[in-house]
Amino acid sequence: MVQRESAPFQAQNVQDVAEMLRGLESHQKKGQGKGGFSCKKSTFPVGTDGKSVDSWRFQEWDYKKPNLPTYARGLFTYRSPEGKQEIVVRGYDKFFNHGEVKSTEWLNVEQHTRGPYELSVKENGCIIFIAGMEDGTLLVCSKHSTGVREDTDVSHAVAGEKWVDRHLKIVGKTRADLAKQLHAMNATAVAELCDDQFEEHVLVYNPETAGLYLHGINLNLPEFVTYPGHLVDRFATEWGFKKTMYVMEDDIKQVKSFLDKIAETGSYAGRETEGFVIRCQAREGADSPWHDWFFKYKFDEPYLMYRQWRECTKAIIAGKEPRYKKHKKITEEYLQYARRQLHANPELRKQYNLNHGIIAMRDGFLKERGLKGSDIIRQEIEGGEVGSVSVTKDVVLVPVATIGCGKTTVAIALVKLFDWGHVQNDNIQGKQRPQRFAQAICDSLAGHPAMIADRNNHQRRERKQLIEDVQKIVPNAHFVALNYVHEPMNYDHIRDVTRERVLGRGDNHQTIQAGSKSPAEIIGIMEGFLQRFEPVNPEAPPNDSFDHIINLDVAASSRGNLETVVAQLNAEYPKLFGKMPTEEELDNAVESALNDYKPDIKHEVKGGYAKENKKQKVHGAPAAERSGNSTTASKDPKLEFFCIQLPSSRINSILDAIFRDQTPETARLYRHLHSSRRIQSEFHVTLVHRASASQHPQLWQQLSELHTSLMRKANSDPSQKHNAAANDDAGAPPPSPDPDLGTVKVQLERLVWDERLMCIVVRLLTSRAADGSAADFGSVNEVPHVTVGTANATVKPKESNDLLKKSLAHGSGADSGIRELPVRGHVELEGRVKGVLQRR
Repeated sequence: MVQRESAPFQAQNVQDVAEMLRGLESHQKKGQGKGGFSCKKSTFPVGTDGKSVDSWRFQEWDYKKPNLPTYARGLFTYRSPEGKQEIVVRGYDKFFNHGEVKSTEWLNVEQHTRGPYELSVKENGCIIFIAGMEDGTLLVCSKHSTGVREDTDVSHAVAGEKWVDRHLKIVGKTRADLAKQLHAMNATAVAELCDDQFEEHVLVYNPETAGLYLHGINLNLPEFVTYPGHLVDRFATEWGFKKTMYVMEDDIKQVKSFLDKIAETGSYAGRETEGFVIRCQAREGADSPWHDWFFKYKFDEPYLMYRQWRECTKAIIAGKEPRYKKHKKITEEYLQYARRQLHANPELRKQYNLNHGIIAMRDGFLKERGLKGSDIIRQEIEGGEVGSVSVTKDVVLVPVATIGCGKTTVAIALVKLFDWGHVQNDNIQGKQRPQRFAQAICDSLAGHPAMIADRNNHQRRERKQLIEDVQKIVPNAHFVALNYVHEPMNYDHIRDVTRERVLGRGDNHQTIQAGSKSPAEIIGIMEGFLQRFEPVNPEAPPNDSFDHIINLDVAASSRGNLETVVAQLNAEYPKLFGKMPTEEELDNAVESALNDYKPDIKHEVKGGYAKENKKQKVHGAPAAERSGNSTTASKDPKLEFFCIQLPSSRINSILDAIFRDQTPETARLYRHLHSSRRIQSEFHVTLVHRASASQHPQLWQQLSELHTSLMRKANSDPSQKHNAAANDDAGAPPPSPDPDLGTVKVQLERLVWDERLMCIVVRLLTSRAADGSAADFGSVNEVPHVTVGTANATVKPKESNDLLKKSLAHGSGADSGIRELPVRGHVELEGRVKGVLQRR
């Protein structure tokens, strides 16, 4: 067995890195050109001196395509002040399970690889990259993030960084020491973060076994070059990391024999394991050079079948009906055997519950049948009882959500991408709606391989009804939960996000007409759904009937959740898909879902929370949330600001027209605002805010007195009706249900934006008071404007003033980072002057 005793080293070649980057940059959101792949770039600041690194990522399914600029899964690059581009973090080349792609079929593995073969135990955590920069800065990253901004995997990078500090402390070394060493090696250390206190997976990691398991060191090159296992272990010892267990084999047939044997029990060295990563060298043909290459051997089967037998046996011992979804025929035969054994030897029950005798029970059944586990799986495949990898039809996607999570947007986008079925519960009217909903789902499956059962399904009884009624007609249906995760500790954040969306879409919803109802009534309805929400517990019925559960982030954009759904479904049911979508096609699907969807049928939804809030006359939040006591009356809220409200539909149409024919780079922020629902639902020009009332006392007093006068007049006229329009996005309070103070003609002049926010510069023309007389409604802002939207919740709308000041001082262009577009034609809108109340 030959092992490399010296560590591999190769300096970066500027031309090679530049060529790789040209390939990546030319395929950003295009999906065209050689290979038809698409690439996404994200930029992260590093340290406090203005440095930043760029993260590059492909869609998961693109890694199967030829001619990618690199196959690194986890790649960060850095441009020095002198303009030199370099790779600073380099993950493994994407590797696949045995049989998943042609190159990992055993015949090809036997013909095109060479040893020594390192079989490392697959630890059960999340990947962490550790690398160093020239100035001694240590980079600790998850797959696609440095952990410095709000991304889905931010917490993994932060948790990894904390563990790096713990490991370095053990050996008395510093971050700078590690950074300089890795930079000198031109290498990235690759580890698995395993810590149940941070995040639980399948295998158990108690405080004694938790930490960063170092399993690789890669050179920072476009091509894949990695350290052998014994040198990785040596590095782990020197720097205090935990080591990953591995075994060595010379012959590929010995490798297969070893893996097949372990697969029969699903455990190695007395410990359950997910499988092994096999590290070796491969080549394309006899004349091609050898290169480092990985593939994996996951113990999905028969390990999952064995686990199912174990749980069914424990159910019998507990006097419960065993529940199982796969391997039905053989599991029924196994349970007959298990019942005979338990009846013949009652002592087995106690021992089995103590996790003794499980393997003996299983092996006794297999011996009686004269089969190995692998034989059973092969027979099932030949007989048509197959695993999820071969599923081609009858897949039912079941959202588990509350109002405002974005489930319908994702559903419509999936329909646009794959022409799957889509049944909306709200389109079903009359009696026996649950049963007719299930029937419609089955009808949809007759014409589509997959479909979306579009209902909140936020309670267990709803999921139970849907699954049971569909199975009566389609017994072999595969149910997948699209689980919009609701953690009670995050309910305040979920409230903010979902209310922002719902109040922003007006009447464009089947059950919540935000343009017609008061904010208090809408929020009350939403609160009822939130309080009734029952989380998905995979181990308990009916959730244990889901073949797969895809966890989604309520606060994430529909675009982000759509990508998660597609990627996980493709991994679980690859034969359900044909051509996989590009970044641009995913973008367009969400855009279409947001822009084109109009509900056919609308329902009136009322509830106890809504009624309670109506009694309390709450502005913008449930009474109980406002005061902590739903029976406590509240004083009328104070005025927050005065503004000119403009017609939202007109401004949205104007924005769409302006950006329709712009380049992707020009329209980037607008499309982000649109897809992440960060465009204001109500557009206004601020006249004066309470915060600046002391600087403009005369104007504040004038408008306040006019507001009070008109309110008294309105309250004295019981025949006058008031409608409360809803303002949502940036945390502004809802407009008061007051009469108009007057009107103003407003001319839209130009759009101004940077990477953080966008606004429209306006000119105020003629004004009239409510009685029709001439008036002078002016803005105290240096540049009157309308905020279109902000990139995220940390950017406040008032920052539009700072942007416009910067624009006046420095102009637009690359130097200032500010962009402008004129509003062509003389676009003039009539706005209503309103007083806006404080949000409770």
